Amino acid sequence: MHATLFRSALVLGLLSAIGPFSIDMYLPAMPEIGASLGASETAVQLTITLYLLAFGVSQFLWGPLADAFGRKPPLVAGILLFIVGSVGCAFATDLDWLLAGRVVQGIGAASVGVVPRAVARDRFTGVEATKLLAMMMLVIAVSPMLAPLAGSVALLSGSWRLIFALLVAVGIMSLLVTVLALPETLGVRDRVPVNLRSMAAGCRVLLADPVFMSLSFVSAFGFASFFVFIAAAAFVYTTHFGLSQTGFSLAFAVNALGFFAASQLSAAATQRFGVMAMVRWPLVAFAVVTLLLLALVAAGLGSLPVIMALLFCANAALGLVMPVAFVMAIEEHGEIAGLASSLAGTIQMVTGSLVVTLMAPFFDNTPLPMVAAIALCGTLAAAIGLLAFRRVPAAADAPRGEPA
Repeated sequence: MHATLFRSALVLGLLSAIGPFSIDMYLPAMPEIGASLGASETAVQLTITLYLLAFGVSQFLWGPLADAFGRKPPLVAGILLFIVGSVGCAFATDLDWLLAGRVVQGIGAASVGVVPRAVARDRFTGVEATKLLAMMMLVIAVSPMLAPLAGSVALLSGSWRLIFALLVAVGIMSLLVTVLALPETLGVRDRVPVNLRSMAAGCRVLLADPVFMSLSFVSAFGFASFFVFIAAAAFVYTTHFGLSQTGFSLAFAVNALGFFAASQLSAAATQRFGVMAMVRWPLVAFAVVTLLLLALVAAGLGSLPVIMALLFCANAALGLVMPVAFVMAIEEHGEIAGLASSLAGTIQMVTGSLVVTLMAPFFDNTPLPMVAAIALCGTLAAAIGLLAFRRVPAAADAPRGEPA
């Protein structure tokens, strides 16, 4: 079982890393992209916002397709779209062209955002599913730690266009992994035809489920805090704190490390302390740490080490929440796992892109707007979680032992 979990986590994690890799790799190049295309900071941030929006909305398409045609065909189609979008970005001559390429990238990358999670649900449930998602996150962790560094190296070797050429190579490798290493996990008899009636019926079930909706929005505001950091950090760290592109890449990796290191503890902690406890108390910690960071920055004590240390702690708390929250959200919806995964992903990505869009006018290359938006996300995630979990039966808080 452990070998199967490891193999599944490696393949699914490599595929799921496409989405964050296509953001993280080009973060160090954002100032250069603006200068090259004659675009403002806010305009360049649109390349993130539109990507996230396309990624989020498109998940609602890929999930039902994965329920209807099996898991592999939508993955292949999505990765091919991602490659096309990456080629378009590499040859962009103005911001509009680049934005169009990013939208196509986002639509394609959405398939590897939603389908691997449905594959995980096909094969495992409960504690095993939490372990698998945590292991997947460990593989995905390579992205925020190495992708910005890879982007910085690419900038030293050439222009920002080389970064998108590398993303084409990433897409090709992912296509080979899908075709050669990923088994089909949804049998023909288990497939659900795509039609508006079945989708509407499935959505009604999901939208009426308070556990699914609350955990989806908890995850949504957790992800939104990441998106705020992604959109603003390159400018804050390089302009305000004077870091080089390589220095920013290292600082970014440190902040991401807390999340992915803590995510590896989520399954064991869930077995010991109970499912709801592993969502409730880390959420409180996430909100408290981000509010403390906001207070320190507002008081003029927001040095780079302080910001990095507290973001590390906040992300570690969030890392304990995310794998458990996703497993709980779709646990009771195995028959429509693709639709459930896509709706949860759509809620997460659309919420994140809207938060970035609303906060973008306040970003001024200083830390205060960035940490204020992150603290807002932390407060909302904790408030939704604490209010919604009062309605969950007490049995849900019981610790879970090893599965039989």
